[in-house]
Amino acid sequence: MDVPVWLWIVFAVTVVVSLTVDLLAHRKAHVIGFKEAGLWSALWVGLALVFGGVVFLTLGTTAGTEYTTAWLLEKSLSVDNLFVFALIFAYFKVPREYQHRVLFYGVIGALVFRAIFLTAGVAVVNRFTFVLFLFAAILLYSSYKILSGQEENFDPGKSFAVRALRKIMPVQDEYSGTHFVVHKEGRRIATPLLAVVAAIEAADLIFAVDSVPAVLAVSDDLFIVYTSNAFAILGLRALYFLLAGLLDRFHYLSHGLAVILAFIAVKLVLQACHKMISTSIPEIPSPISLAVIVVILAVSVTLSMRRPPSDTSDAGASGADKNK
Repeated sequence: MDVPVWLWIVFAVTVVVSLTVDLLAHRKAHVIGFKEAGLWSALWVGLALVFGGVVFLTLGTTAGTEYTTAWLLEKSLSVDNLFVFALIFAYFKVPREYQHRVLFYGVIGALVFRAIFLTAGVAVVNRFTFVLFLFAAILLYSSYKILSGQEENFDPGKSFAVRALRKIMPVQDEYSGTHFVVHKEGRRIATPLLAVVAAIEAADLIFAVDSVPAVLAVSDDLFIVYTSNAFAILGLRALYFLLAGLLDRFHYLSHGLAVILAFIAVKLVLQACHKMISTSIPEIPSPISLAVIVVILAVSVTLSMRRPPSDTSDAGASGADKNK
């Protein structure tokens, strides 16, 4: 795809300005409330959709549809990240007023690592089409683990990033405000806040195993896959604070994500067969992929709301009983 240089510049400037405004708006540590999180979520979603409109107008309908599909796919898959964020914050007992600062730097790291992984992924897919079968196998296995309840448990304290940090420098037990590193007796000592950032980066690397192959099924154009990923990642912090405390209620969402992963795997297989075996083998168009993802997410959320888990609360239990 012939992407004009000015569009890359617009994207880069938008991301840098957005991160700067976000950092300045939250320079003072405070607890992010529901209303504030809702306003920021609306802002990030609006920004992503406006940029999608620019893609539609500049690169055409196909590119615009691929961008929207990839953004929605990454947004839905990132919900799993929110559960891990909650697990990490609980494990390290992170004060609520420090959580946004941690996620801010976690997002910057995610943007860097996704750029590396997606660039490599696009290069490999464009050169070796058969790798699509491998990506499909990864997604099918991930889908199977979710549906069979065999998802691997993530232990924040034992993640390779946290273990590596402890080998590089000592980590103190108590927090020192929003500082990541403090100096004591002539030594640099990490605070638990730096360990939390390391754990979040490690979690994102794990999720990239599913996320990168999935988005490459939508498009093999670096501009489309990276910009869509970036805008989805930028809104993760606000989405976390918006849904904090409600995540357990969306208990059918993981099943929906498993179905989405399986669907994307089928899309990858058809894509590979179309390129390697015969052009008569149909591919799944991006508009259909977008429609399928929207429907699956809508059904998952609707079922979760209509049939709340019985152990969420007394009210939730009574609501569940009524739906039996």
